[in-house]
Amino acid sequence: QVQLVESGGGLVQAGGSLRLSCAASGRTFITYDMGWFRQAPGKEREFVAAVNVNGQSTHYADSVQGRFTISRDNAKNAVGLQMNGLKPEDTAVYYCAGRRGGATLLEIISQASGYDSWGQGTQVTVSS
Repeated sequence: QVQLVESGGGLVQAGGSLRLSCAASGRTFITYDMGWFRQAPGKEREFVAAVNVNGQSTHYADSVQGRFTISRDNAKNAVGLQMNGLKPEDTAVYYCAGRRGGATLLEIISQASGYDSWGQGTQVTVSS
């Protein structure tokens, strides 16, 4: 497992941008697929985006495709989520998560139950 800490959340106007960062500790980071999930009050935690072990494959929820970009820097043990064109419905607590690497199917890498490392979350609020 790896320890994860998110940062970069805040308040932004609709149409604006934010960049979230996830700092990981642990030498096993490079063996992990990494993902971002979010949870709004009264709703289930939902998949947002993921990147595989070597960074060559990315996956996105339909709701954020074309607006959000996930990236990783294995040299820095870090994962980012660039969020553009933010909408009020993007308001949620965003969580960074890690799972043992190797997933290639969206059906697998998008499931929160497959992740064994989680950050504490960072609040993103988008006003209209």
